[in-house]
Amino acid sequence: MSLQCGIVGLPNVGKSTLFNCLSNAKAQSANFPFCTIEPNVGVITVPDERLNKLGELCKPERGVIPTTVEIVDIAGLVKGASQGEGLGNKFLSNIRETDAILHVLRCFDDDNVVHVDGSVDPVRDKEIIDAELQLKDLETVESRIQKTEKQAKAGGDKQAKVALELLVRYREALSQGKSARTVELQNKEEEQVAKELMLLTSKPVLYVCNVDEASAVSGNKYVEAVREAVKEEQAEVLIVAAKIESEIAELETYEERQMFLQEIGLEESGVNRLIKAAYKLLNLRTFLTAGSDEVRAWTFRAGSKAPQCAGVIHTDFERGFIRAEVIKYEDYITLGGEAACRAAGKLQVEGKEYLVQDGDIMHFLFNV
Repeated sequence: MSLQCGIVGLPNVGKSTLFNCLSNAKAQSANFPFCTIEPNVGVITVPDERLNKLGELCKPERGVIPTTVEIVDIAGLVKGASQGEGLGNKFLSNIRETDAILHVLRCFDDDNVVHVDGSVDPVRDKEIIDAELQLKDLETVESRIQKTEKQAKAGGDKQAKVALELLVRYREALSQGKSARTVELQNKEEEQVAKELMLLTSKPVLYVCNVDEASAVSGNKYVEAVREAVKEEQAEVLIVAAKIESEIAELETYEERQMFLQEIGLEESGVNRLIKAAYKLLNLRTFLTAGSDEVRAWTFRAGSKAPQCAGVIHTDFERGFIRAEVIKYEDYITLGGEAACRAAGKLQVEGKEYLVQDGDIMHFLFNV
């Protein structure tokens, strides 16, 4: 399942530093705009403590295999990007191909790192990028309205009428400086139209506040300003100190990294929290398989049924799906494995309509 989160922001807010912490790919990190011209793609392991516990219990021969998510580092946007300023059109095109946005905001003071607009103001920075994405979306919507109006009038096309009504609502919101994601979709037909439009501001967004070390635990005045600015967006705000994260990434052992985190008052690294948040932002969940051969995490979209999840492992599993055996993770750990769960009646047999839950330990029976 190849779904991507795109890291966006103004130049010099810490995007590439953060990306380097997230993956083994080494995006150029320098103190000037446009140092990341081609989008860098990193395949990131999703941290999941459940896998470690299952590994200890099952002692699998082939080991423990986590799931992954793709992160794309997109070059810094600037004011006027929607009109092609900087490398605007190319950047906007790269954003369009992603499924969700990690919007990095500079929330730290440092005279040694120049700001493209001369001062630190994360709310202004957010509004600059929002405006550029909204302007590009408005251009897309206006163009589509012209075509759709003709289709709706000419042949009484019902689908065209549905599309036109939604496009008009999008135009109204975008003209008011609101993002497309603020427009509520009324039915599945509108959801399909929205999906086909691929509007930049319809993508889910996570605001990542890049702070200094002193603010890594509780944030600062800049973070509070961001929270206030986005409170009506129903968007999550995450605090990360990218400079510290880059230092943590250089430590060789898990124990050293944990000691470093404890010294600065953090239970978990910002990178781990960011990866988990990005995974949820993409509406992804994890089911697990566990046995003596391997323990493995598998990615599925929230709301998927058992046959669809079987197809994540192999298309034959979905095509010939008979039933699924399901054990809840907590039961598996508490009772000490599959055999004990069977004996205690904690193994459920589920059919084609079963909605798979995050953390379900699954075994699929199929026939092809």
